[in-house]
Amino acid sequence: MSTSIRRIPLRKDDRKQFLEKVSKNFGLNIESIFGSKPQIEVTETLKGKIYVVNGRPIFIEFKSDLFPTLSFEQCVSRLSKVVVDMGAVPYICNGADVMGPGIVDIQGDFKPKSIVAVVDVKNKKPIAIAKSIFDSNTTLTIKKGKLFENLHCVGDESWTVIKEIEDRRKS
Repeated sequence: MSTSIRRIPLRKDDRKQFLEKVSKNFGLNIESIFGSKPQIEVTETLKGKIYVVNGRPIFIEFKSDLFPTLSFEQCVSRLSKVVVDMGAVPYICNGADVMGPGIVDIQGDFKPKSIVAVVDVKNKKPIAIAKSIFDSNTTLTIKKGKLFENLHCVGDESWTVIKEIEDRRKS
C-alpha cells in the first residue's frame, strides 16, 4: 500500500529555486547529472516532500532540512561519513539518533547542523542520513549522548515511498 499522499510537477520558478538550493547546499549541479531541463516532481508524504528528478527520487525536504535520499549515490558519496559499529545498526535503522558510544570513526569535516551519511563499519554502506549537532572536531571528543539527528534511514516511511517510486520506474 502506498504511503504517498500526492505527486505534483514543480513549476518553472519552483524548479529554479530547488536547483539553486541543491547547488548552494551540496555543491551539485543537478542539470549536469539529469540534463538541462530536468522534470522535477514532488511526492508529498506524511513526513515531508520527496523530490523526484526524471523519475529518480533524489532529495527529501522535512521541516527546514533538505537532504539526499539514500539512493542518490552521486550526492551521498560526497557527504562526510559517520562510521558506526554493527551493534548500533538495528537501532539507527529503526529511526534512533546516532549516539556517541556507537561511533567508530568520522570521515570528513563538518559544521554543526551539517548533513552527513551514516555508514556501518563492516560493509561501509549508507544506512542513514543525519544532521550533526556539533562540528567534526568536537564530535571526535564526545563519547556519550546524542551526536547526530537521524533524518532518513533504511526502512523508514520515506524509504518505502522511494522504493515504490523506483519499482514503478523499472516496470
